[in-house]
Amino acid sequence: MEPIRFMVVSGFLGAGKTTTMIALAEHLCETYGEAAIIANDLGANLVDTSLTRVTGCTVAEIGNECICYQMDNLVDQIRRLRDKSGARFVMSDIPGCGVGALDHVYHPLAREHGDEFTLAPFTVITDPERLRMIMPEKADIHLPEELVYLLKLQLEEADLVVLNKCDLLTEADRERYVDFLRTAVPDIPIICISARERTGIDELARFVTGNVSALKNFSVRYDEKFNEAEGKLTWYNRRLYLKTRDGGAIDMNAVVDDLIEGIRLGLIERKRNVPHLKTFATAGEGDYSKASLIGVDYDIEYAQQLAEPHENLRMIINARAVCEARPLTRLMDDALDEVCDRYDLDCQVFFTECFGMTDEGR
Repeated sequence: MEPIRFMVVSGFLGAGKTTTMIALAEHLCETYGEAAIIANDLGANLVDTSLTRVTGCTVAEIGNECICYQMDNLVDQIRRLRDKSGARFVMSDIPGCGVGALDHVYHPLAREHGDEFTLAPFTVITDPERLRMIMPEKADIHLPEELVYLLKLQLEEADLVVLNKCDLLTEADRERYVDFLRTAVPDIPIICISARERTGIDELARFVTGNVSALKNFSVRYDEKFNEAEGKLTWYNRRLYLKTRDGGAIDMNAVVDDLIEGIRLGLIERKRNVPHLKTFATAGEGDYSKASLIGVDYDIEYAQQLAEPHENLRMIINARAVCEARPLTRLMDDALDEVCDRYDLDCQVFFTECFGMTDEGR
């Protein structure tokens, strides 16, 4: 049996890993063979899984821990995608500040399953806004210095760096970002794309199907600085159902927008931030909304909004916040209560979890 090609996609919170994987999977299915995605994160009820499913891409989910610490589960999922879905190429992301999958995933797979898996280049997605934090201008986007340290480590780990969201750059700015990356991570190939606009995806596809990982030795330094960086983040996941009390259809896009805005204002009031907040909302029959917020100083970004008014809505919220768990839980509840009062909605919460990366017993 021909080895299945597997790739880890790393990158900072909000860089566009999921959008890139979806765009790449769609392209590979047309040009290479069946491609599948594994959505991975520290919690459960992932926006990425729901979004990937509605695009028609084959997806599996590994939650509650990074794939770095679920090797048996990862191998089983790849085999299942190969055997049941006919996948020839499987890619998995890791949590958005994750570092170390080269050491914890690639090397064990090469050592223990080298005849079964071909390891595509370890790919790190970055975006212009976050990259500015380590460029000469040292942009302050109100994230702790410890998280900047994680971004630097991610870039160093890569076999391939992908600069996403290039549709937002002028030609001169794109050259400036690429020149910086060539200096910061010399000898690592760089590809510019816009996953949203589907530009550069063909070049990315050719690279990851035509090359393999260098399997370089990159062991993360789990020192005090690394531990402090992980300790800054709190994970929040919620799944809920909203419906109008009078049974009438309303503009649920406004509900989603006001809920995110309430969360943003709550974080600003507490002088906290959210490197990435994602929502997925659907009323069924293919009508859905996908929204993102990459910081309290930014506008809400919509990959898609609901096309019609609705009387009910199923919703998932994933947030990765620089905020302690208890105040984050309170402000999330306050924002939801305010929206329900404003739009006269009933709300049923099915699932909520909120934890710090270093919380005991997580």
